[in-house]
Formats: sequence, structure tokens, C-alpha cells
Amino acid sequence: MSWELTDTLSFSLLIALGAMSVFYLYYYVRYMAGVQRRVRHQTKHRFRWKERRASGGEEASDSGVQEESVISKPEVKPGVSVVVCARNEADNLHHYLQALCCQKYPEFEVIVVNDGSEDQTQTVLEHYTQLFRNLRLTFVPNDAWVRSSKKLALTLAAKAAKYDYLLLTDADCRPESPYWIEEMMKGFCSEETEVVLGYGGYFEEPQAINRLIQYDTVTSAMTYLGFAMSGHPYMGVGRNLAYRKSTFFQNHGFAGQLGQRAGDDDLFVNKIATKRNTEVVLTPNSYTWSVPKRTYAEWRIQKYRHLSVSPAYKTSTKLRLALEPTVRGLWYGVMIAVLVLGILGIVTNPIVWIAAAGLFVARLCCLIGLTTRAAHIFGVHGFGPGVLLYDIFLPVFNLCMLIRHSFRKKQELKW
Repeated sequence: MSWELTDTLSFSLLIALGAMSVFYLYYYVRYMAGVQRRVRHQTKHRFRWKERRASGGEEASDSGVQEESVISKPEVKPGVSVVVCARNEADNLHHYLQALCCQKYPEFEVIVVNDGSEDQTQTVLEHYTQLFRNLRLTFVPNDAWVRSSKKLALTLAAKAAKYDYLLLTDADCRPESPYWIEEMMKGFCSEETEVVLGYGGYFEEPQAINRLIQYDTVTSAMTYLGFAMSGHPYMGVGRNLAYRKSTFFQNHGFAGQLGQRAGDDDLFVNKIATKRNTEVVLTPNSYTWSVPKRTYAEWRIQKYRHLSVSPAYKTSTKLRLALEPTVRGLWYGVMIAVLVLGILGIVTNPIVWIAAAGLFVARLCCLIGLTTRAAHIFGVHGFGPGVLLYDIFLPVFNLCMLIRHSFRKKQELKW
């Protein structure tokens, strides 16, 4: 190969690596670091407020309260309806329902919808209604013919709710603290706020699949919470999500989404959330924890169900979400090309090798740093060098699931 062609190829590889590096710098700073920025902001304001209270008397105290983060001290505590849908969840309800009913919040109810359970769910629920006066039950009729019974269950719960604020979680979820409701309600800091996004994690367990689940959960939260804090909310998780009952019915609930088996959380948020009406809460007491899948097969089915609704997102959302995985594929493609062309002796310019190696290590270190910090914020262990494996595997896995979904006929999936 001629020197001119070799130099042109080397220059093209350098330009490609440089362009993608600039993209990642922007993407990480703008979106993926959003969680860290929010937590750092909250910590700084909390520290300043405590300093002023300790040194300035009543005037300083008032000033501190005014400068405290706007989501940290609501003026009122309105009533809240906690909504849980349960299908064959007797064991989980036995373990976690009490934590919901015993929240330290002045006025709330817990509504559990029995969605056609065939185990002892109803028996467990009836037992707990005798213990907690704020626990209310309803059910999905057995003869109801709907593609997504969970959407029907949530609609029934919304109709039955006494309060305008609906706080959603799952039957296998445990709040981080008895102040979960109070922390999530701090997100409704203004009359404009209609949607509050929280973090829903999974219990850490010793299985290898759990590390993958933790990484996927943490990076997904960094993405959807980061996008929301940058003015582009596109989804939430039903394990920890709040919105107004009035907003739900003004937007006709799940109308237009009933053909989707899943998507009771992210599709609805994708439809109604905007920069002005969405808030994020990231205090430790606002987290919830769920029981994770324990085998790869179970997790794969869960991921397929979640990914199957992404084609129904808004076009703008799909374009934003597709950009980073596309660049990631190109990134690894260019890195492999540099390696192969170097081995073959086609690209011999040491600048290309040094630049490729340096940028590869720099990006990996940034990713490890961001995910480790986020994992610490969310209360799980970091991922270390294993980030590289997950960073390659997950986009390939997600792409395979989306291709499979595009060719697969619609069929019944358990929610």
C-alpha cells in the first residue's frame, strides 16, 4: 500500500477517534454525570444551611432555609396514595408490605390491586388489612380481557385513590427507609411538577448475574435520570415513580398504549413528561430495593419485556437513545481496525497507536470512575475493570433483543 494511502488512512482514524472522544466528553459531562452533580449540589447546600444555623441565629436560619435546594423542604404534606399491583406475590407481600404501611408520613394510604393471583396473595392481604387501617384492597376481575392487565390494575387503583398524588412501587419492593414517601413527595416542589422520578435498585446477591443486573440498573438510572435533569425526561421505573392522579386522567391514562404488554411506567412517562413538569429525587431515603432475577434466562425475559416497548417511544427520544450505542459500536470498531491494520503492517504510524491506546484507556477510566461514583451514591458496590465487559456486552445484547422483537410475532408475556 502506498505511503499516501497509508497516511490518509491513519489521518482518517485519528479524526474518527478525536470526533468520538469529543462526543463522549460531552455525553458524559452533560448526561451521565448528572446524578453526581445533583448529589453534590444537595450536599453543598445542606452543609451551608447547617453552618448558618450553627452560627447566625434566627436570621441566618431563615436565610439558610431559603437557599436550601428547592426540593428539600416542602411547605405542605399532602395526602398520598401508594399503589402496588400484585400477581402471585404472597411471599413478597409478607416480607415487604409492612414497610409500606408503616411509613412515617402524616396522611397516606396503600392500595394493593390483586391482579388475578392464584396463590395465597388474597389471604395475605386480608390478614394485613386487619393490622393496618391505611391498607385498601381492590382487584382486577378474572373475566377482564385486556392485553396488559397491569395497566388495568393501575387504572383501577388510580380511580380508587383518595388522594391526588400517586406513588407507585412493586410488590417485591422495599423502601430504603420509613421516610420514603416524605422524600419522594419533596419532588413536588411547585404546582408545575406533575411527575417525580426516583431510583429503584435491586438487592445485591452473590450470583454472577447479579453484577450484570447491578451495572445495567446503575447505568440505566444514570441515563434516564441524567436526561431528565438535562430537560429531556423520557422514562421512569414503576418501582419508584410518582405522578398526580389528575395528570393521569387528563392525559387519558394508558389510552393508546393498551396494545403494549409492558410499558405501564416508561411509556406513560414518555408521553407526559416535560422539562417543566418533571423532577428528580436522589436522596438515599428515597430509594427502593427489589428482588432481582437469579438466572440469566429470567433476566433475559425481563429485559426483553422492557426493551419491547422502546420502539413506541417518541421519535426524538429514540434518536437520542440510539446515538450513544451507535457511537459506542463505531468506537470499538475503529479500535479493532487500528489493532488489525497495525498487526498487518498497514498502519505503522506510532501516533495512531499512541492516540488510540491513550483515548481507549482515558474513556475506560472515565467510565469506571462515573459508574463507581454512581454505584456508591446508589448504595451498591463498584464494578472496576469489569465495566469493559459490560460496556461491550450490553449494547450487543440490547440490539439482539430489539432485532428479535422486530421479527417476532406478538405473544403473551408475563409482566
